Amino acid sequence: MAEIKVVHSPAKEELERLGVFDWPVWTKEVSEFPWTYDMEETCYFLQGKVIVTPDGGEPVEVGAGDLVTFPRGMSCTWEVVEPVRKHYNFA
Repeated sequence: MAEIKVVHSPAKEELERLGVFDWPVWTKEVSEFPWTYDMEETCYFLQGKVIVTPDGGEPVEVGAGDLVTFPRGMSCTWEVVEPVRKHYNFA
C-alpha cells in the first residue's frame, strides 16, 4: 500500500519550485470525515493540525509547515484537530 509522504518544514526554494503558493486554498473547521483519493494530492499546510488514518493503517499527524503527498487510491479518515488552511494540488 502506498504511504502518506510528509516533509516537515520544506525549503522555501522547494515550495517555490513546486509553485505551491499559486495552488488553490482549502479550509476546514474541526471535524471528522472519510475520504478517498481519486488522484494523488500534494498539499502544504499553512495552519491547523489533522490526524489522517488510512483504512487498515497507522494514523499520521500533519499540520502547519508540512508538505504532504497523499497517494492515489487511498481511503482514510480525516480528523481535523485544529482548523485547517492549506494549499493543494491534484496530479
